[in-house]
Amino acid sequence: MSATKTVLIRAVQMTVHPGRPADNVASMLEAIATAKGDGVELLVFPEMAIPGYLVADEWEREAFLRECEACGDEIRAASDGLVVVFGNIGIDRTRRNEDGRVRKYNACFVAEDRAFLRGVGGRYDFAIKALLPNYREFDDSRHFYDLRKLALEEGQRPEDLLTPIRTRDLSLGCILCEDAWDADYSFSPWAVLAAQDVDLLINISCSPFTANKNHKRNRVFSAHAEECRTPLIYVNNVGLQDNGKTVYTFDGSSCIYDGHGNQVTAGDPFVATTLTHAVPLDKSTSFGEPIQLVDDGAASLYRALCYGTQLFMDRCGVKRIAIGISGGIDSAVVASLYSGFLAPENLLLVNMPSRYNSATTRSLAKTLAGNIGCFFVEVPIEDSVKVTTSQLDGLQIESGDGKQQHRLELSDFVLENVQARDRSSRVLAALAAAFGGVFTCNANKSEATVGYTTLYGDLAGYLANIADLWKTEVIDLAHYMNDAIFGAERIPQGSIDVVPSAELSAAQNVDEGRGDPLVYPYHDRIFTSWVEWWNRATPEDLLAWYIDGSLEERLDYDGSVRDLFDDDAAFVADLERWWNLYQGMALAKRIQAPPILAVKRRTFGFDHRESQLGPRYTRQYAALKAQLLGNA
Repeated sequence: MSATKTVLIRAVQMTVHPGRPADNVASMLEAIATAKGDGVELLVFPEMAIPGYLVADEWEREAFLRECEACGDEIRAASDGLVVVFGNIGIDRTRRNEDGRVRKYNACFVAEDRAFLRGVGGRYDFAIKALLPNYREFDDSRHFYDLRKLALEEGQRPEDLLTPIRTRDLSLGCILCEDAWDADYSFSPWAVLAAQDVDLLINISCSPFTANKNHKRNRVFSAHAEECRTPLIYVNNVGLQDNGKTVYTFDGSSCIYDGHGNQVTAGDPFVATTLTHAVPLDKSTSFGEPIQLVDDGAASLYRALCYGTQLFMDRCGVKRIAIGISGGIDSAVVASLYSGFLAPENLLLVNMPSRYNSATTRSLAKTLAGNIGCFFVEVPIEDSVKVTTSQLDGLQIESGDGKQQHRLELSDFVLENVQARDRSSRVLAALAAAFGGVFTCNANKSEATVGYTTLYGDLAGYLANIADLWKTEVIDLAHYMNDAIFGAERIPQGSIDVVPSAELSAAQNVDEGRGDPLVYPYHDRIFTSWVEWWNRATPEDLLAWYIDGSLEERLDYDGSVRDLFDDDAAFVADLERWWNLYQGMALAKRIQAPPILAVKRRTFGFDHRESQLGPRYTRQYAALKAQLLGNA
């Protein structure tokens, strides 16, 4: 490297393909060759750049581990003429994890002149992740050994093992993702490395997109860089990874912070790109712009949803999509999302009315298809529902020995479910197959929370891409798409304004203003407190706040809760109705639901882990209820 006071750094915000080391290393080798031609001195790739991060139990396969090691050696061999920092699995075959399998570390490798460098006094040719996250989508301790455990095993302090990695000209403080989020840990990798007067701090990450995550990350990382008076390089990947039930997008948002907390950014999120900058090493020079602390809104959610949906389609090999279109807001938003990147000839909208569907919603469904310019078909289900009714209603069943008889009756509620299943399991599934594609699940997060969907009916589909958005957020997204994306009323205003309704009975007649039993502006706030709050609320909390008059403030609900209910007993009945469903049948439905595209904090699936324990209430809740209703 040059002896000047700057070092030419390039952060590679690459697309990481989970479980495909050979594909990833090919991209990395290409980036290395380009960097050499551009005179780059320090090249930095993301965490787990070679194997990918969310690969489930692929870590248990020796062949996979060997391929990751071999690919890492290819990067080492290509490091002549520059320093390369990258994430990979670090393996010690002389030791075992606590599950008896070979010892594995989430590791940061530094290669220079075709050799891996080790930390000062370190035993490995890589830096080890010290803080392993075991919350939300992360389950790191299942597979990886961390620096703190290693220190305990060797009778040392963690700080003794966390030392800078020295190249010919630089002292690098290398940490991995969670190591930077140390506020709730008893050990601070930041503080340990900063005390050793490193030239640069490097945080390689594999951090999924979550609404407003970058707002917090910019505050935390900027403060760290300013406190340490040391430039900080943050490199994150883009792409799509999943753990089966939950699908995550990665937005990149890589940047370099100077020692004053200012930053140089890599540009737009969700784009594979590079950030190249000559970073002064005197630490006092400011070279960035003040950070912009901006909350994510509908624009960020739209970008993440389109990006993730398209990549998931590509991964599944899906070319064509069929969508059950009701005329309501949820299916209209889903269809419009797909229309943003899918050619009209690859999109089929299907309206499946019964006698309960109004001319209003049927017309809205057809209008949407016309606005998009895609295929549209109306397939009434009334006749097939009659066939099911004639076959099963009043059917006599008996035991094998003939001693027990029973007559089946299809109640109004059962017939509602028959319609929903006929639409999805029969009509939509067959049409999607004939169209050469798959069909979607249009459920939102409000419905998923309390099971306001039909198992094997509208809960079916290959991907639920808006199931991490509350109903009120779906409506906000519709307004944003019309205004900012399409510049026209692609989603009919009528679909936004019509009362939300399943239209499965006369009691749900939208033309008479009848619909869902949920008051979404209020119930979305209740459900958010159950699902998304870091310290999640329960009926005990909500009832206590209702009694002391602070419920609206606690929930950030813009209205009066007491105006929604006739009396205290009605409030309690409503609260228990939805809590019982959330912890009861809705949970069973969520387990069988399609994968959900995550964009928010606490997404149903692997992120929001649940056991089927049944609805439960604390003793304090019972006491508060008795106090309120006067039946102690």
